[in-house]
Amino acid sequence: MIISLVLFLIFTVLSAIHFYWGFGGKWGSHAVVPTKENGVAVFIPRKVSTFVVAIGLLCFGLFYLIKYDFIGVNLSKWLDESGFWIIASIFIIRAIGDFNYVGLFKKHKSSKFALNDAKYYTPLCLVITVLTLLLELKK
Repeated sequence: MIISLVLFLIFTVLSAIHFYWGFGGKWGSHAVVPTKENGVAVFIPRKVSTFVVAIGLLCFGLFYLIKYDFIGVNLSKWLDESGFWIIASIFIIRAIGDFNYVGLFKKHKSSKFALNDAKYYTPLCLVITVLTLLLELKK
């Protein structure tokens, strides 16, 4: 039960940050997009995609509350049975990365993003994966 609350809080904070960026906030945004060696961003996040991520993260957080009956919602059978596996899969894939700019096996390691990725983003993805798998295996 505590793990599900911790994961809900993690996802709520991450969602709030993405909503903040989606509405034009700049704090922290300078080091959250991978950059090439010359400092050029690998991609420019659009407002729509930032909001999609924010909503997705919020839904992930709510999923933990639903699964542990903090919120009374009946999930479809496939989502009830597969939800934790889906979330864990997304975050382990993110932690492993693209073998270039993101994740454990990235080649480009000197940018501000790469340093933050190694220090914060990838470890957080691994923690989310492990805690989610603990919940799944405890069922």
